[in-house]
Amino acid sequence: MSRITIYHNPRCGTSRSTLALLRERGFEPEVIEYLHTPPSRETLLALVAASGQPVRELVRAKEALFTELGLDAPGVTDAQLIDAMLAHPILINRPIVVTPVGARLCRPAERVEEILPAQGA
Repeated sequence: MSRITIYHNPRCGTSRSTLALLRERGFEPEVIEYLHTPPSRETLLALVAASGQPVRELVRAKEALFTELGLDAPGVTDAQLIDAMLAHPILINRPIVVTPVGARLCRPAERVEEILPAQGA
């Protein structure tokens, strides 16, 4: 079976829905509760690259800490955003799913369908 990883927050409804969708499709992913086990800098950079999205898209801008840290200011760099996400994993948007097909921020949960491998692959 294909290796699938979900960076999951069990308190997030979208994250729970994405995990349920994966299981409904017959996949049992590795579940990483990133608030307890944050990714390393290398892993976070690899997730950003694999997603094909700008760093800013993977930051949880709705989190109060985002504004408190001034991350909404003009000129904040990708490096500053990465540093903030590493220091405060709550700022990592979720869920991020990684499959052999690619990586996606799965908001809405149905975005996971874009990267599901064929069964038996």
